[in-house]
Amino acid sequence: MTGRVMALDIGKRRIGVAISDPSGTLAQPHTTLTWGRGVKAMPDRDDVVEAIAELIADWEVKCLVLGFPQNMDGSLGAQAQYVLEWQTLLQSRFSIPIELQDERYSSRIAENALLEGDVSRRRRKQRIDKMAAALILDTYLRRTQQC
Repeated sequence: MTGRVMALDIGKRRIGVAISDPSGTLAQPHTTLTWGRGVKAMPDRDDVVEAIAELIADWEVKCLVLGFPQNMDGSLGAQAQYVLEWQTLLQSRFSIPIELQDERYSSRIAENALLEGDVSRRRRKQRIDKMAAALILDTYLRRTQQC
């Protein structure tokens, strides 16, 4: 498959976004979408879905990958169920393939990389979600290029 792939690291208030290069080979952190309270936050989930739709259109995304936080034993916890709800919502809105990618430890790995890079606490908070999304996307692209 060629074409851009976009990954989402879905949290309760923030979604990290990463987008691949046009060949679908390299993962790059892109942005973090926030909703709820806050200066840069969007009012609600519908606004976030619209922002995702704009990214898909603007970047000509051919496939969407969602980070799927399974427990170590493979069972599904509350956050995994939350991601499944997002998958259902996004599948009802978009006509591109949407796949799940195991994301155990992606946020922790991203935070450790930022700590090693001596990034301040404030800047880590701004970057961790999109970096975790890039790790999810990189794992997916290394595993398969079939979306």
